[in-house]
Amino acid sequence: MKVGIDSRAAIWYRGTGMGTYTYQLIRNIYLIDKKNEYHFFLPNERFQGTDPLTSGVFQSIAQNTDAFWETVIAEGTITPDGIDIYHVPQNGIGLPPKKNFPTVVTVHDLIPYLLPEKVGPGYLKIFQKEMPRILEEADHVITVSEHSKKDLQKLMGVSEKMISVIHEAPESTYKPIKREVAKARIQNKYGISGRFILYIGGFNPRKNLRGLINAYHKIYKDTKIPCKLVILGKPSRDYVGLVELVESLNLGGWVLFPGFIPMQDLPFFYNASDLFVYPSFYEGFGLPPIEALACGTPTIVSNVSSLPEVVGDAALLINPHDLLSLATTMHRVLTEPDLEQDLRKRGPKRAQNFSWTKTAAQTIKVYQDVAG
Repeated sequence: MKVGIDSRAAIWYRGTGMGTYTYQLIRNIYLIDKKNEYHFFLPNERFQGTDPLTSGVFQSIAQNTDAFWETVIAEGTITPDGIDIYHVPQNGIGLPPKKNFPTVVTVHDLIPYLLPEKVGPGYLKIFQKEMPRILEEADHVITVSEHSKKDLQKLMGVSEKMISVIHEAPESTYKPIKREVAKARIQNKYGISGRFILYIGGFNPRKNLRGLINAYHKIYKDTKIPCKLVILGKPSRDYVGLVELVESLNLGGWVLFPGFIPMQDLPFFYNASDLFVYPSFYEGFGLPPIEALACGTPTIVSNVSSLPEVVGDAALLINPHDLLSLATTMHRVLTEPDLEQDLRKRGPKRAQNFSWTKTAAQTIKVYQDVAG
């Protein structure tokens, strides 16, 4: 079987959920499947020396890097007898309108339909225009949680037999590290010492960072626990407003924005932190919580969308609209050692239920079923 995979997200969106999914999917498929032939479709400028795409058959794509969401396959790039199945992992965007081969798309979520006000205008326009066509023309849909499957059925009318749920997973680098080692690394490299609450996951309003900062302010104001709030991520258009909020609450020096952090340092941040908090309003899966659990970090997440499905009983759940509940739950973890230790034990056990090897194997099974 010859399988074509649109692999651009593994390059351009590495470090995001979609990029991590594509990168780990193609890496693990190639590691476990020596029977089938894989064609990885990449842009011209990244055609050489791309890890893990150091083997297999490359297909170069002549494309402007500013036009990621445009259709990726030019006419004639793939011939009917040259491919048995084609997979578009980035929500199906880029699925060719004319095809003579079966196709699989991964739809991570339907956030542009559910929370359009929290999506960039460019992506919103393309997503809402293209998604009905994609779901009509694709032969099969993979999604990353049971919750997203229900959204596809309810909002888009996709039949149950057309959908496979295949979970994402933490990368192997996310694992327990001795806390003194992790804390020393973070202090020496980033100047962050002492106790801290951690957030990783982007600045989009959907992530509810304003709620997190306000809940933290309540803890700081009422209890004076010497524990910082560290918010990681490359500054985006929503970053300035968050900094202004921190300043208005007189939290300078207590809420820290270290900026972009290389992926190799993220496990050290998880392990050095006292608590990881992810109060998002909506997730298709939510990789940061499962990464935190894999590291043994006490974790609090929202009780909405896919997050309860992902964390099981290994994390504490809160209503993302109830800031008092969020503040109270954070305070409990910071002040109750028995609860903290229980969560540290539960996390890695829960994370063991997810692996990229399992994700790859289940995806290969979908390819085989769809290709016939």
